[in-house]
Amino acid sequence: MADEHINKIEGAPPGRWDTDALWAGGRVCLMLAIPFRVIASIVDSDSSGVNFLFFVLFVSFFVIGAGCAAWVQRVGTPMSHAMVTALGTFAIAEAVFILYRLVVGQSIPWLSIFLAMSFVSVGAIVGGFLGSRLQAQGLRPSSQR
Repeated sequence: MADEHINKIEGAPPGRWDTDALWAGGRVCLMLAIPFRVIASIVDSDSSGVNFLFFVLFVSFFVIGAGCAAWVQRVGTPMSHAMVTALGTFAIAEAVFILYRLVVGQSIPWLSIFLAMSFVSVGAIVGGFLGSRLQAQGLRPSSQR
C-alpha cells in the first residue's frame, strides 16, 4: 500500500482511474488513428502494400494515444490507462463501423476486427511502456509542471 503513494503524482485525482488521462489519450486515438481506418475503407485498394501502410499508421497512432494516456495519468497505473484507452477507443470506433455495415447490408469481417484488436492491444502495451518510461525519467506534461 505504501508503494501506491510513492507512484502517485502530487495532485492526482482520487480513485483508480484518471479520467482526464483517459480522455486525452482517447482523443489522440480518435483524431489520429480512426481517420486512417476510414481512408483505408474508402480507398479499398487491391494493393496489399497500400492496405498495410494504412494499417501500420492506424496501429501506430493507437500506440501514441495509449502512450499519451499512460504518460499523463497521475494515479500510478500507466499500463492500465494505456490498455483501457486503446481498447475502449477501438471498441467504440468499431461499433460505429459495424453499425454502418449492418445498415448498408454489408457483411461484418469478424476475423479482421479480432486481428486488428490484437494488434491494437500490442500497440497499447508498447504505448503504455513508453508513457511509463517518460514518467520514470521525470518528464512531465506541461499541465503537471
